[in-house]
Amino acid sequence: MTKPLSNAANARAFEIYIRASAQAIWDAITSPDWTARYGHRALHYYELRAGGRFTAKANDGMKAIGLPEIIIDGEVLEADAPRQLVQTFRFLFTEANRSEGYAKLTWTIEPKAGGFCRLAIFHEFGTGDMPLMESAITSPFNDHAGGGWNWILSDLKSVLETGHALVA
Repeated sequence: MTKPLSNAANARAFEIYIRASAQAIWDAITSPDWTARYGHRALHYYELRAGGRFTAKANDGMKAIGLPEIIIDGEVLEADAPRQLVQTFRFLFTEANRSEGYAKLTWTIEPKAGGFCRLAIFHEFGTGDMPLMESAITSPFNDHAGGGWNWILSDLKSVLETGHALVA
């Protein structure tokens, strides 16, 4: 069981507005069929209950460059579909990533008038330095591996609104 974190001074917030229902956004965040279509295209698996497991499995391209089968793990702290998901996670790409420990994510989906929703992510880093995780989640888009939360959210929005990812 991962330890819940509370280190708001060491946190980042991200948000985007998406023309989709709260349920469609929830499904895109929590279903491996959807997570394989945007962002880094890893297959995310959630046990959507407090204490449930979270894992992200590498896609074929990730495995080809030597990443392990399970690239991220964590725990579901709260699942209130389709409104809020709170979870911990840590990268498992390398031993250095693993040793940085867990961060905490709070996903909030808020319906707005006009048929769209506000999706916000509050990312709290662990109690350690966590330079590898911070650089990964705040990085700008690049042609090799994508980018951080801003890019992932933009790609999610594109897939939900148009059916097409930003990058083929």
